[in-house]
Amino acid sequence: MIYEIAGLRISIKNRCKYTESFCEKYLSGDQDSPADLEVAVTNEEFYAEKSLSEGFSDGYIENICLYRAICRQLPVLNRMLLHAAVLEYDGNGYAFLGRSGTGKSTHTGLWLKYLKNSRIVNGDKPILEYKNGGFIAYGTPWMGKEGLGCNASVPLKGLCFLEQAKENEAVKLTPAEAATRVFAQILLPEDADNAALTLELTDKLVTEIPCYLLKCTISEEAVQKSFEALTGKTYGK
Repeated sequence: MIYEIAGLRISIKNRCKYTESFCEKYLSGDQDSPADLEVAVTNEEFYAEKSLSEGFSDGYIENICLYRAICRQLPVLNRMLLHAAVLEYDGNGYAFLGRSGTGKSTHTGLWLKYLKNSRIVNGDKPILEYKNGGFIAYGTPWMGKEGLGCNASVPLKGLCFLEQAKENEAVKLTPAEAATRVFAQILLPEDADNAALTLELTDKLVTEIPCYLLKCTISEEAVQKSFEALTGKTYGK
Protein backbone atom coordinates (compact mmCIF):
# COMPACT_ATOMS: atom_id res chain seq x y z
CA MET A 1 0.00 0.00 0.00
CA ILE A 2 1.10 3.58 -0.64
CA TYR A 3 1.01 6.10 2.19
CA GLU A 4 1.59 9.86 2.10
CA ILE A 5 4.05 10.64 4.88
CA ALA A 6 6.27 13.74 5.22
CA GLY A 7 5.37 14.95 1.73
CA LEU A 8 6.39 11.64 0.17
CA ARG A 9 4.57 8.74 -1.42
CA ILE A 10 5.88 5.70 0.42
CA SER A 11 5.14 2.15 -0.65
CA ILE A 12 5.17 -0.08 2.45
CA LYS A 13 5.44 -3.81 1.80
CA ASN A 14 4.26 -5.14 5.15
CA ARG A 15 3.44 -8.75 5.93
CA CYS A 16 1.50 -8.19 9.16
CA LYS A 17 -1.82 -6.32 9.31
CA TYR A 18 -0.62 -4.18 12.21
CA THR A 19 0.99 -1.52 9.99
CA GLU A 20 -2.13 -1.10 7.85
CA SER A 21 -4.21 -0.03 10.84
CA PHE A 22 -1.30 1.86 12.37
CA CYS A 23 -0.83 4.03 9.24
CA GLU A 24 -4.44 4.19 8.05
CA LYS A 25 -4.76 7.97 8.48
CA TYR A 26 -1.86 8.40 6.06
CA LEU A 27 -3.15 6.04 3.35
CA SER A 28 -2.97 7.65 -0.08
CA GLY A 29 -6.13 8.00 -2.13
CA ASP A 30 -3.96 7.42 -5.20
CA GLN A 31 -2.60 3.88 -5.20
CA ASP A 32 -1.58 3.96 -8.88
CA SER A 33 0.97 6.76 -9.25
CA PRO A 34 4.64 5.90 -8.59
CA ALA A 35 6.03 5.96 -5.06
CA ASP A 36 9.00 8.08 -4.01
CA LEU A 37 10.44 5.19 -2.04
CA GLU A 38 9.63 1.60 -1.15
CA VAL A 39 10.36 -0.29 2.03
CA ALA A 40 10.12 -3.86 3.25
CA VAL A 41 11.67 -5.83 6.08
CA THR A 42 14.03 -8.74 5.52
CA ASN A 43 13.84 -11.86 7.66
CA GLU A 44 17.27 -11.02 9.07
CA GLU A 45 16.15 -7.55 10.17
CA PHE A 46 12.90 -8.88 11.61
CA TYR A 47 14.45 -11.60 13.72
CA ALA A 48 17.26 -9.34 14.91
CA GLU A 49 14.67 -6.88 16.21
CA LYS A 50 12.52 -9.70 17.60
CA SER A 51 15.43 -10.92 19.71
CA LEU A 52 15.55 -7.48 21.35
CA SER A 53 11.78 -7.09 21.76
CA GLU A 54 10.46 -9.97 23.82
CA GLY A 55 6.78 -9.78 24.58
CA PHE A 56 5.86 -7.67 21.54
CA SER A 57 3.73 -8.87 18.63
CA ASP A 58 5.23 -9.66 15.23
CA GLY A 59 3.23 -6.78 13.74
CA TYR A 60 4.65 -4.30 16.24
CA ILE A 61 8.19 -5.53 15.60
CA GLU A 62 7.79 -5.36 11.83
CA ASN A 63 6.39 -1.85 12.19
CA ILE A 64 9.52 -0.69 14.05
CA CYS A 65 11.70 -2.15 11.31
CA LEU A 66 9.64 -0.52 8.57
CA TYR A 67 10.00 2.96 10.04
CA ARG A 68 13.73 2.45 10.45
CA ALA A 69 13.88 1.40 6.78
CA ILE A 70 12.00 4.55 5.77
CA CYS A 71 14.27 6.81 7.80
CA ARG A 72 17.43 5.30 6.35
CA GLN A 73 16.33 6.45 2.88
CA LEU A 74 15.24 9.96 3.85
CA PRO A 75 18.54 11.89 3.55
CA VAL A 76 18.67 11.64 -0.27
CA LEU A 77 15.27 13.36 -0.21
CA ASN A 78 16.47 16.20 2.07
CA ARG A 79 14.75 14.67 5.09
CA MET A 80 15.76 13.18 8.43
CA LEU A 81 14.27 11.67 11.55
CA LEU A 82 14.50 13.71 14.75
CA HIS A 83 13.73 12.14 18.11
CA ALA A 84 11.73 15.01 19.59
CA ALA A 85 8.27 16.24 20.48
CA VAL A 86 7.12 18.88 17.97
CA LEU A 87 4.47 21.31 19.10
CA GLU A 88 2.65 23.84 16.94
CA TYR A 89 1.78 27.29 18.23
CA ASP A 90 0.13 29.91 15.98
CA GLY A 91 1.20 28.06 12.84
CA ASN A 92 4.87 27.54 13.75
CA GLY A 93 6.62 24.44 15.04
CA TYR A 94 8.93 24.07 18.03
CA ALA A 95 10.85 20.89 18.82
CA PHE A 96 11.52 19.78 22.40
CA LEU A 97 14.39 17.36 22.84
CA GLY A 98 16.19 15.52 25.61
CA ARG A 99 17.17 12.16 26.99
CA SER A 100 14.41 9.79 28.04
CA GLY A 101 12.92 11.01 31.30
CA THR A 102 13.86 14.66 30.91
CA GLY A 103 10.23 15.69 30.55
CA LYS A 104 9.37 16.23 26.89
CA SER A 105 5.84 14.94 27.34
CA THR A 106 5.41 16.83 30.59
CA HIS A 107 6.64 20.16 29.23
CA THR A 108 4.68 19.99 25.98
CA GLY A 109 1.65 19.01 28.06
CA LEU A 110 2.09 22.25 30.01
CA TRP A 111 2.14 24.20 26.74
CA LEU A 112 -1.18 22.59 25.82
CA LYS A 113 -2.54 23.48 29.25
CA TYR A 114 -1.48 27.13 29.33
CA LEU A 115 -1.41 28.12 25.63
CA LYS A 116 -4.71 27.81 23.79
CA ASN A 117 -3.34 27.99 20.25
CA SER A 118 -1.06 24.97 20.61
CA ARG A 119 -1.22 21.33 19.57
CA ILE A 120 1.12 18.35 19.27
CA VAL A 121 2.22 17.59 15.70
CA ASN A 122 4.26 14.58 16.77
CA GLY A 123 5.14 13.44 20.27
CA ASP A 124 8.26 11.41 19.54
CA LYS A 125 9.48 10.74 15.99
CA PRO A 126 8.73 13.53 13.50
CA ILE A 127 10.42 13.83 10.13
CA LEU A 128 12.14 17.07 9.17
CA GLU A 129 12.52 18.29 5.60
CA TYR A 130 14.98 20.97 4.51
CA LYS A 131 13.23 23.06 1.87
CA ASN A 132 13.64 26.58 0.51
CA GLY A 133 16.21 27.52 3.15
CA GLY A 134 14.20 26.30 6.13
CA PHE A 135 12.92 23.18 7.85
CA ILE A 136 9.44 21.69 7.84
CA ALA A 137 8.39 19.31 10.63
CA TYR A 138 5.92 16.58 9.68
CA GLY A 139 3.66 14.47 11.80
CA THR A 140 4.03 10.73 11.22
CA PRO A 141 2.14 7.64 12.39
CA TRP A 142 5.05 6.95 14.74
CA MET A 143 4.20 9.24 17.66
CA GLY A 144 5.58 7.50 20.77
CA LYS A 145 3.90 5.56 23.54
CA GLU A 146 1.42 8.35 24.32
CA GLY A 147 0.21 8.38 20.70
CA LEU A 148 0.10 12.17 20.52
CA GLY A 149 0.20 13.81 17.11
CA CYS A 150 -1.63 14.51 13.88
CA ASN A 151 -1.20 14.33 10.12
CA ALA A 152 0.10 17.87 9.68
CA SER A 153 3.20 19.88 8.86
CA VAL A 154 4.60 23.13 10.26
CA PRO A 155 7.62 25.35 9.61
CA LEU A 156 10.16 24.61 12.32
CA LYS A 157 11.22 27.77 14.16
CA GLY A 158 13.10 26.57 17.22
CA LEU A 159 14.75 23.71 19.10
CA CYS A 160 14.54 23.47 22.87
CA PHE A 161 16.70 20.99 24.78
CA LEU A 162 15.28 20.15 28.19
CA GLU A 163 17.08 19.59 31.48
CA GLN A 164 15.47 19.18 34.86
CA ALA A 165 16.50 21.84 37.37
CA LYS A 166 15.35 23.58 40.54
CA GLU A 167 14.98 26.94 38.80
CA ASN A 168 13.80 27.87 35.32
CA GLU A 169 16.21 29.38 32.83
CA ALA A 170 16.38 29.48 29.01
CA VAL A 171 19.87 29.79 27.53
CA LYS A 172 20.68 30.38 23.85
CA LEU A 173 23.05 27.72 22.49
CA THR A 174 25.73 28.15 19.87
CA PRO A 175 25.53 25.82 16.85
CA ALA A 176 28.46 23.82 18.25
CA GLU A 177 26.76 23.45 21.64
CA ALA A 178 23.50 22.43 20.00
CA ALA A 179 25.26 19.93 17.73
CA THR A 180 26.68 17.97 20.65
CA ARG A 181 23.16 17.58 22.01
CA VAL A 182 21.26 16.92 18.80
CA PHE A 183 23.50 14.08 17.60
CA ALA A 184 21.99 11.84 20.26
CA GLN A 185 18.51 12.52 18.81
CA ILE A 186 19.02 11.56 15.15
CA LEU A 187 19.21 8.30 13.22
CA LEU A 188 22.54 8.01 11.41
CA PRO A 189 22.20 5.57 8.48
CA GLU A 190 24.79 2.83 8.11
CA ASP A 191 25.76 3.62 4.51
CA ALA A 192 28.33 6.36 4.05
CA ASP A 193 26.41 8.51 1.54
CA ASN A 194 23.21 8.79 3.57
CA ALA A 195 25.23 9.25 6.76
CA ALA A 196 27.08 12.17 5.19
CA LEU A 197 23.83 13.73 3.98
CA THR A 198 22.33 13.34 7.47
CA LEU A 199 25.29 15.15 8.99
CA GLU A 200 24.90 17.96 6.45
CA LEU A 201 21.22 18.31 7.34
CA THR A 202 22.05 18.27 11.04
CA ASP A 203 24.61 21.03 10.55
CA LYS A 204 22.00 23.14 8.73
CA LEU A 205 19.49 22.42 11.49
CA VAL A 206 21.64 23.73 14.35
CA THR A 207 23.04 26.58 12.25
CA GLU A 208 19.81 27.92 10.79
CA ILE A 209 17.27 27.13 13.53
CA PRO A 210 17.60 28.94 16.90
CA CYS A 211 18.49 26.46 19.65
CA TYR A 212 17.96 26.84 23.40
CA LEU A 213 18.66 24.91 26.57
CA LEU A 214 15.75 25.06 29.00
CA LYS A 215 16.63 24.24 32.59
CA CYS A 216 13.21 23.71 34.03
CA THR A 217 10.82 22.64 36.73
CA ILE A 218 7.29 21.37 36.16
CA SER A 219 5.60 24.74 36.26
CA GLU A 220 3.90 27.50 34.33
CA GLU A 221 7.05 29.60 34.74
CA ALA A 222 8.93 26.97 32.71
CA VAL A 223 6.39 27.41 29.92
CA GLN A 224 6.89 31.18 30.07
CA LYS A 225 10.66 30.82 29.77
CA SER A 226 10.56 28.45 26.81
CA PHE A 227 7.71 30.31 25.10
CA GLU A 228 9.42 33.70 25.23
CA ALA A 229 12.78 32.29 24.11
CA LEU A 230 11.35 30.28 21.21
CA THR A 231 8.71 32.69 19.91
CA GLY A 232 10.19 36.05 20.83
CA LYS A 233 6.78 37.02 22.18
CA THR A 234 5.70 38.12 25.62
CA TYR A 235 4.00 35.32 27.51
CA GLY A 236 0.34 35.79 28.27
CA LYS A 237 -2.39 33.19 28.67
